[in-house]
Amino acid sequence: MPNNKCRNRGNKNKEDTMTPQNEKDTPIQDYEDDEIEEMQEVDLKKLIRTLRSSQKQILELQKSLMDRIENLSHKNEILRRNQDEMKQLVEHETVIVMRNHKEMKNSIDQMTNTLESLKNRMSEAEERISDLEDREQENIQSNQRKEEEIRNLKNIVGNLQDTIKKHNIRVLGVPEGMEREKGLEGLFSEILAENFPGLEKDRDNLVQEAHRTPNKHDQKRSSPRHIVIKLTTVKQKEKILKCAREKCQITLRGSPIRLTADFSSETLQARREWRDIAQVLTEKNCQPRILYPAKLSFVNESEIKTFHSKQKLKEFVAFCPALQKMLKDVLHTETQEHGHQYERR
Repeated sequence: MPNNKCRNRGNKNKEDTMTPQNEKDTPIQDYEDDEIEEMQEVDLKKLIRTLRSSQKQILELQKSLMDRIENLSHKNEILRRNQDEMKQLVEHETVIVMRNHKEMKNSIDQMTNTLESLKNRMSEAEERISDLEDREQENIQSNQRKEEEIRNLKNIVGNLQDTIKKHNIRVLGVPEGMEREKGLEGLFSEILAENFPGLEKDRDNLVQEAHRTPNKHDQKRSSPRHIVIKLTTVKQKEKILKCAREKCQITLRGSPIRLTADFSSETLQARREWRDIAQVLTEKNCQPRILYPAKLSFVNESEIKTFHSKQKLKEFVAFCPALQKMLKDVLHTETQEHGHQYERR
């Protein structure tokens, strides 16, 4: 029996080798029971080979299907894992977004509150600024009123001083110590005798009192202090000053001195401000005079014009082309000087 089996196997291998390829791959046919019984051995072997080939194909197909199923399962597992990770990531991102949204909302609320607070503070600041502006305007008006009152008081004081000094003559340039021999009254009598011989009558009764001015500003100044002579009448003072203007050069023992009316410092400053204008008018033969206490008078087109302030003079000059051309440089310089003074202030 074993020999027959070996022989059958050998014959089988031989048949397999000798069988054509097309016969080998022949699909399985449906055989009836009678046909199977009538089949020969060759056909039976052929059928067996076909069954084995089909079985092999089925196994290969099954293996391929299993591989594909396993691959799909693996991919499905990867997809599921990725889906879980994505879900976790989405949940994590959602938490972060919600937290950021909450923080942003809190920040917006804080900013809104801050803006509201700033608006309130700005409103308060605007109200304070408005109050300060009102106070500043009130202070400015108050200061203006005070300045106006100060100017009025200065004018009143100046007028009082001018009234008190109305009888006075101020003598400049008399050396210190010359009054030791004859006194200040004697020195004034000597000045009148030396310069105005026609005024010798009642000369001793002219002087009411005399004194040296105090040296208030500079104790170390080398120039002598002024001598103030108070006369008994204003008429005598005007007569002496008129004679001094006509003579021009006044001396005491050969040394030049000056005689001038005695005024307050404000009036003296106002008279000095007319000096340049009066000089130009003198050159144009307009006969200018500085009247008491500080008024400018001159002849224009055969008429005597008098001005109490430079502003009035400027208003008049604006409608007088010839006078405007004459005083243009002086008034322009005066305006520039005032402008520089305002800038320095």
